[in-house]
Amino acid sequence: MEEIPVVDIFAGPGGLGEGFSSFSPDREHRPFQVRLSIEKEFWARQTLRLRSFFRHLHRFEDRNLYYQVLRGQVPLNALPDRLKEYPDLLEKWQAADLEAMQAELGAAAQSAEVGTRIARAVARARPHWVLIGGPPCQAYSIVGRVRNRGNAHYRIEKDQRSSLYREYLQILANHWPSVFIMENVKGILSTTIQNQRLFDRIIQDLQSPLVAIGKSARASRSKRYRIVPLVPPERSLLQNSWRPSDFVVPCEQYGIPQVRHRVILVGIREDLTESELPRLRPVQPPTVSEVILDLPPLRSGLSSRQSSLLQTPLRDSPDSWKRTLVDLIRQFERLGRRCWMVTSPNGALAPVRELMLEKVSNLRLPDCDRGAEFIRWTPGRKMNESLREWYVDDHLGGVCNHCTRGHMDTDLARYLFAACYASIHGVSPKLSEFPKFLQPNHLNAATGDFSDRFRVQVADKPATTVVSHLAKDGHYFIHPDPSQCRSLTVREAARLQTFPDNYYFCGPRTAQYVQVGNAVPPLIATQIAECVWTFLEAQKSKR
Repeated sequence: MEEIPVVDIFAGPGGLGEGFSSFSPDREHRPFQVRLSIEKEFWARQTLRLRSFFRHLHRFEDRNLYYQVLRGQVPLNALPDRLKEYPDLLEKWQAADLEAMQAELGAAAQSAEVGTRIARAVARARPHWVLIGGPPCQAYSIVGRVRNRGNAHYRIEKDQRSSLYREYLQILANHWPSVFIMENVKGILSTTIQNQRLFDRIIQDLQSPLVAIGKSARASRSKRYRIVPLVPPERSLLQNSWRPSDFVVPCEQYGIPQVRHRVILVGIREDLTESELPRLRPVQPPTVSEVILDLPPLRSGLSSRQSSLLQTPLRDSPDSWKRTLVDLIRQFERLGRRCWMVTSPNGALAPVRELMLEKVSNLRLPDCDRGAEFIRWTPGRKMNESLREWYVDDHLGGVCNHCTRGHMDTDLARYLFAACYASIHGVSPKLSEFPKFLQPNHLNAATGDFSDRFRVQVADKPATTVVSHLAKDGHYFIHPDPSQCRSLTVREAARLQTFPDNYYFCGPRTAQYVQVGNAVPPLIATQIAECVWTFLEAQKSKR
């Protein structure tokens, strides 16, 4: 089977690359080989390098040192020295170090080196290679645009991030991949620059990259791309007559356990035989509970800041955490049932209150306390077999990136309420549905702009979109189990993003959350890889 090189730019922690490299048409061969990943962020590049090393290790006995790093038995920065004892493994580490390149695309000082590295990566590609990646989305996302509107001096046309897709154009024009994949947020469809819709310009430029970078029209006539969607359009129309919405992939309709809508463009070189790109096939998504509730239960941390409800200094410990929850419930009970009825005169909160009382009265401290960067743990059989095969690595002997952060006592109470509310009503409560004594005390709480400020992930549904805001606070990602009173860990967020359990995210916890939130789910990338591989295989009979 021919090896198809892959170059991953704006790679983040490598979700797209992981999906392509994981694809196997027959469970034996993996046709796509990531030859180069380019990412500017330091910790994301560390993650890419470590994962590349894992991919180079084909035998279980060779992976022992990799597992030791994940278990914390060998520090990552000590790995090269340890590998000196194993020359063949050291060679694989050096290959991984070359494969994961830290560089800022668009930086003039690095453009020549980037071009050279890409040329080397695809030098022996016969006859095909694939370019994948997603330019940074902050300038296009709806949240980012709302934030930028508050800056009177902000102009999107001066924001370098809004034109980074042009790095794609330069690579397409210089290196001419058979197929490219470009992923971005849905907000790119409505972004305008100088009253022109940016998406129309992007499509036009990607179709004719040589024209877009200023080459002559004569030189560019034979070097063009067809831009096609991955999702079947809802209506019958002529090929290449797509609407912008046709490029939106609702990931939850294709087996991803979160509501994640992304624009994904597939570019196919026009000199390749005109044949249809296979479309993604709908798959029922797993729920939050199917994906994360088999992980070891943990308690949240307890912030050491002065308690605003209990008026006592707080110190984190298992007993202190449990005692704080008991004291909070007692204080709520002293307020009386009337306080609950003010918010919910129809009695909708009465069963929520009863469940909160029950959960706290039966509260048990988890065996793994707050977790750690690695927890020894034997996974159960709660997952169905196909999910378990994707996520679980029995050789690892535990779970990594699974530790909780600290929360204020008021937030513990809100998390407890939200999780109990969702358990009973099947939806996350709006802020207006919280009891008055649990409403946050800040000016915009009553405006309605932050009605889902505290959002629990409902157990029997796919999650909401996992985003990098998780790095700042966990209010939008409350764990569905009321007895844990916390936000999601990095590993739980990674599970919702469909990263396997043996995929380790490097760096401090904030950097880990950012990497996970910015990633492409590997499981959707694997399905995209299948579409691309099927298309390229069809070219063989037509060469």
